Amino acid sequence: MTDKSRLLKALAREPVDTTPVWMMRQAGRYLPEYRALRERAGSFMALCQDPEAACEITLQPLARFDLDAAILFSDILTIPAAMGLGLHFVPGEGPHFDCPLRTPADIDGVRAPDIETELGYVAAAVELTKRELNGRAPLIGFAGSPWTLATYMVEGGPSKIYRHIKALAYDEPNALHRLLGLLADTTAAYLNAQIRAGADAVQIFDTWGGTLSTSAFEAFSLAYIRRIIQGLDPAPVIVFTKGGGGWLELLAASGAHALGLDQTVDIGHARQRVGDRVALQGNADPALLYARPDAIRREVRAIIRRYGEHPGHIFNLGHGVTPEVEPDRVAALVDAVHEYSAR
Repeated sequence: MTDKSRLLKALAREPVDTTPVWMMRQAGRYLPEYRALRERAGSFMALCQDPEAACEITLQPLARFDLDAAILFSDILTIPAAMGLGLHFVPGEGPHFDCPLRTPADIDGVRAPDIETELGYVAAAVELTKRELNGRAPLIGFAGSPWTLATYMVEGGPSKIYRHIKALAYDEPNALHRLLGLLADTTAAYLNAQIRAGADAVQIFDTWGGTLSTSAFEAFSLAYIRRIIQGLDPAPVIVFTKGGGGWLELLAASGAHALGLDQTVDIGHARQRVGDRVALQGNADPALLYARPDAIRREVRAIIRRYGEHPGHIFNLGHGVTPEVEPDRVAALVDAVHEYSAR
């Protein structure tokens, strides 16, 4: 069995020889080879928009670790960046938009980007990376959920209270729905471009879905995730809603093939709740990678035991690898997953 078939079989809830493992943000700031390339490039978006650089960064962790998948090096904000909102990154703060969307008139002035011309560098990176992988591992493409993209676009950057986006949802729901619909249709086309370029699976990052009430989550996040999935070409779809542990049954009915879990959810209980409707991905605490290798191995074994002897588990973190992690701790986790899950 190849590593490629291992991940795709798990997504299809078929038996595998060992649990496949990959990690969100497995390519990036914690690797010295990435930092060296980033310093030469001059900016983060310059790397994202350079297919050769994106390919190189995507492959860097696979050269170090026995990972079962590559995930394309890119960013969830490529779509709003192409909408002309003035995306830039502030050191220590993250992404910011020069022209946030605060009113219905602002939203009505936004146009959908041309996927082929304005975002064609992403499909080009997929094609190049697939060629370089040469079948040794599957490639995962991704996009942000409409609610998550809209949150950044309306707030203008990161937020702790989501003041502007939630006020817009209450005061001008029709305007927000127009924006979310535009983002959903654009995201479906964007993910289809990645699938047609060779992505073996795609993940939708619903990073801020967990900030909503249940009714608001169904209306402003889940409905548009479903709309994306309904518009996709055939490919396995993973949906990761950070903070979405209370809505697993709703998410399992979204059309997704797998659900990503953050570390606040017991994976054994989650499996009981969703049954065999979807595969489950997760869900070690990202901070586990600051612990000693023996502690990492214990926690990996505990998560695998909690999931149980059932198909459909993809091991991952509950969120992304953080910049200060030592690469040898990632190696310890990956090796422990394969060791303890071997059938």
